[in-house]
Amino acid sequence: MMLPAAGPDRPAVSGATAAAVQDTLLFSVVPVATFAGDRALTHATGFLYAVDERLFLVTCRHVLCDTDTDHHPDRIEIELHTDALNLAAAVRFSLPLYREGRGLWCDARDDAGSVDVAAIELERARLPAAAHIKPFNAAHLPTESDFPGVGSSALIPGFPLGFRDHLHHLPVVRQAVVASVYGLRFDGNGYFLTDARTHRGTSGAPVVMRMPPDAQRFGDLPWLLLGIHAMRLDLCSRDQRQDEALGLNCAWYSSVLPILVSPR
Repeated sequence: MMLPAAGPDRPAVSGATAAAVQDTLLFSVVPVATFAGDRALTHATGFLYAVDERLFLVTCRHVLCDTDTDHHPDRIEIELHTDALNLAAAVRFSLPLYREGRGLWCDARDDAGSVDVAAIELERARLPAAAHIKPFNAAHLPTESDFPGVGSSALIPGFPLGFRDHLHHLPVVRQAVVASVYGLRFDGNGYFLTDARTHRGTSGAPVVMRMPPDAQRFGDLPWLLLGIHAMRLDLCSRDQRQDEALGLNCAWYSSVLPILVSPR
């Protein structure tokens, strides 16, 4: 179900078109709002991932269902641009999370337990014909030769605390540093660490690294999809009066995506 997008009732500024936005990355990321019926619950981030003609929304599993916090939405809403010539034009797209009592998302487990990443398929036929989106695909997943070194710069585009450019329906971007050895499972878990300032609402955001724009494998989206931001990491033993928060985050490896979106 498509709903009119919220936003200031005024025209976009001159030149506010998709062509004027220098980075296609911003059209890969969408805000996610969770609901129980008509009751708004939480804000989060998601991104689009394509497999041939199939299109998926990827976010954290805890955004869709989290027993530990008694978080059980029954639907989500995302926003999509509908006019590449006017970024103020967008719609909210409502997605049910259950059908006949069964969750409609795909998730995964590994040897360490649940992986906090989920994918839900979008019906392309229901999307606006003029939807301006730039999904990632398998070409954006790192091969071993792409693995970044410790201290490499990365970005996390998303919607911290639901914050965004409401007029043009665009995310904001936070800088990050790869803070653990990429390719190793930190403490045996399927994630690596980033050093970045993050907030609630960033869960589900892609963690990306810019690639040369002439790298043909990436098409017009020259970004390496390193992982999926899930949560801030802290120590239970930290003295909150004397010690600052670690400022570290868990990002699940993007290698889980082919498993999530494989036919079942």
